[in-house]
Amino acid sequence: MYAVIKTGGKQYRVTPDDVLEIERLPGEPGDMIEFSQVLLVAGDGGIEVGTPVISGAIVAAELVEQTRGDKIKVFKKKRRKHYRRTLGHRQDLSQIRILEILTGGAKPTKQAAAKKKAPVKAEQKAKAEKPTKVEEPAASKAAAQPAPKPKAPAKKAPAKRAPAKKAAVKGDDLTQISGIGPVLAEKLEGLGITKLKQIAGLSAKKAAEIDEKLNSKGIVEREEWIEQAKELIAGKPPRAKSDKQD
Repeated sequence: MYAVIKTGGKQYRVTPDDVLEIERLPGEPGDMIEFSQVLLVAGDGGIEVGTPVISGAIVAAELVEQTRGDKIKVFKKKRRKHYRRTLGHRQDLSQIRILEILTGGAKPTKQAAAKKKAPVKAEQKAKAEKPTKVEEPAASKAAAQPAPKPKAPAKKAPAKRAPAKKAAVKGDDLTQISGIGPVLAEKLEGLGITKLKQIAGLSAKKAAEIDEKLNSKGIVEREEWIEQAKELIAGKPPRAKSDKQD
């Protein structure tokens, strides 16, 4: 035996014990639902068609669950209007179980299953079982709390030592020699030459080594450092400085 019912603007072919999803109906799981818009009933006595519904015919069902359908996306676009919209939709549905198909004004004989109690969440159950705390007076709370530990004095950062100054090298003023500027005088000091006597006593080989270390391309011979050093030692005034000095 089967029947065709109408609900939510749609038609459904149903038989007893069928489970189907239809447009959302008000109610809670376990409620009894009666469909009076029966369009067709087929059984042992043949097929009866309503005009548009069969008088006195009902289909009894049980509401199993309130659910929602799969999400669908709706895309809208208008040409040359810079208009695009994407919308999502989930249809509200009711899941039902068909119990009986009745005709001739008969009333349902089957009863819906007992309503299931909503499961109590573990957190709510724990809160219900948890004994209420009795607040202690402020004085007893203060006594129970341990005394705060004294803060250790902040360590002072060690004072930074000033970099040791280099001991001033005692020597002659080598910049009196034409061709020796402050930069070359400092380089010569790095080579251990700080006195006029050292320059005056340079050999040709030693002068060539100094030229190579200073990368000065023969400045010792070109500027006559040895001769100038000897003149200064003898007490003669220094020569006029050249325009370019290193």
